[in-house]
Amino acid sequence: MMIGRNISLKLKTWQLLILAILIGAIALSQRWVGHVNAREPQHPRPATMLTELQPNSFGRPIPGIIESSTESSSAEPITNSIQNTESTSILTSSYTPREEIVPADPTNYGPRYLTDIYGNPATYPLIIVLHETVGSASSAINLFRTPHPRDEDQVSYHSLIRRDGTIVHLVHPQMRAFGAGNSVFDGPSGPESVQTNPDFPPSVNNFAFHISLETPGDGRGNQRGHSGYTTAQYQSLAWLVARLPVPNERITTHQAVDRSGSRRDPRSFNQQEFLAQLQAYPRAFENFGNPA
Repeated sequence: MMIGRNISLKLKTWQLLILAILIGAIALSQRWVGHVNAREPQHPRPATMLTELQPNSFGRPIPGIIESSTESSSAEPITNSIQNTESTSILTSSYTPREEIVPADPTNYGPRYLTDIYGNPATYPLIIVLHETVGSASSAINLFRTPHPRDEDQVSYHSLIRRDGTIVHLVHPQMRAFGAGNSVFDGPSGPESVQTNPDFPPSVNNFAFHISLETPGDGRGNQRGHSGYTTAQYQSLAWLVARLPVPNERITTHQAVDRSGSRRDPRSFNQQEFLAQLQAYPRAFENFGNPA
């Protein structure tokens, strides 16, 4: 389920994905910027990795995501339209969240690939998948920092947003976080998914950037109660999303891409609040292809 369809991409599909996974390749050379039971194991045979590619002349790099750094209830899925968005929140493009870098264990993420296990191109444009932690942020982070040698246990997000708005970066955007298992994105040209292991279903992980919101205390462990997310979380989410080269129609939820029938996150998500906050920022994808 997509947020909107009124923004067109400015580069060819394969160019966009290459640029997307090279986000901040220059600015992030020194610093850089996964959900429970969501796995996608390593590629079982040699393939060309997107992370082997180097910055080139496809367009100017997106500014670094990290610009300053310090160390089951009913779901409310995102709708298909971004029109008539209203919010009482104060929009402020000057908002800058606190950020932390807490690297996930290497067993919990892997490379992005140019081809699937059958040799077919796997270069879909980047999507953003929104999640929630279900437990506390600390418990999720501890899980991602724990080695998981078995494929079926490997999990991670790229970034996680605490209740106070702090963004915790866990997996570099050039890498593939294991944020969604059996999953498909319904793109404008049809279903999008990539299979990297014959023993597991296809997933969106190869072309996804996974962001998770810390669950409120009354919603922990999939309790029926769920009071929603804080204003600080929506502000930080908008700030982060605006820096990724992804138009609204390619922002989705874990519930929407899941094909197992078991995922409902992010529960109680306020689409209008998020989109209103997002309008306060210039979007990275709008500058693609422009001269430096």
